[in-house]
Amino acid sequence: MIERDETRTAPPETGEAGDAKKSKPADSALRRTASEYRETAQTILIAVVIALGIRTFAYEPFNIPSGSMIPTLQVGDYLFVSKFSYGYSHYSIPLSPEIFEGRIFGSLPERGDVAVFRKPNQDDIDYIKRIVGLPGDRIQVIGGVLHINGSPVKREKVADRIYERHNGGRVSVTEYLETLPNGRKHFIYEENDSEFLDNTPEFVVPKDHIFAMGDNRDNSQDSRVLHEVGFVPLENLIGRAQIIFFSHDSSARFWEVWRWAPAIRFGRLFNGIE
Repeated sequence: MIERDETRTAPPETGEAGDAKKSKPADSALRRTASEYRETAQTILIAVVIALGIRTFAYEPFNIPSGSMIPTLQVGDYLFVSKFSYGYSHYSIPLSPEIFEGRIFGSLPERGDVAVFRKPNQDDIDYIKRIVGLPGDRIQVIGGVLHINGSPVKREKVADRIYERHNGGRVSVTEYLETLPNGRKHFIYEENDSEFLDNTPEFVVPKDHIFAMGDNRDNSQDSRVLHEVGFVPLENLIGRAQIIFFSHDSSARFWEVWRWAPAIRFGRLFNGIE
C-alpha cells in the first residue's frame, strides 16, 4: 500500500508570520530615526550648556543703547564683557537667582575700567560706566574737573567736536584727554563746565562700593546722581568691557538689506576698550 502525501510542501508564509517579517525593515528605520533624534537633542543640549557656561563664567555680549559713554562707546556698539575680571556674584548667572551672597573669586576693579553693573535699587537694568572711585576714595567734580582724594585729575583739550544724539539733535562739545592717578588715559566729552553735574559735593565711597561716571560727562546719569545710581555695590558688578565685536549706526532698517554694509562702522570692529 502506497502511503500518499509522504512529502508535503510547506504552506506559503502569509498571515501573521509573513506580516512580521515584512515589518522588520520598518522597525529598523524607526530605531535609526529615534537614535538620530536623540543624538540631535544631545548635541543641542551640549551646545546650550556650553553657551551658558561661556556666558556665565567667561564672556557675555552687550549692546550700547545710549550715548552716556561717548566718545569711548557709541550707540549701536556690541561688545564682549569678561565675567571673570572681578569674580562672580549671583548677577553673573542667567536670570540672577539669589542662590548666594557676595562674590566668589572677587577682586577690586582698577580706576579707569569700563564696567557693566546692575543698577542699584533697580537690579533688572544693566548700566555701563567708567570706574573712577574705589572704596574709601573721596570724589568730587569742581568746574567740570574730576577730583580724586582732593587732587584734580589732569585733563588736556583735544578738539572741539559736534556729535549727533541718537534720538536727534546736534551737540557741540569739547573733547579732553583725561589721565587718572594710576596713569590710565581716556577721552571725555564736556558741553561746558557749568552744567548741573559739573559742581558736586564731595562723595566718600563706602566700603565694598565703587563710584562710576560716564565719559559723556554732561549727558550721563551716574554715581553723581545719588537717588538714581549713587554708589555701586561690588556685588552688582557684571564684568569688564573688553572689545567691540560689531557696530552699526542704525541708519539701515532690518529689511533694507542694500543699506546694511554702509551702516556698519568697520573702523570700530574688534577695537579694544580703554
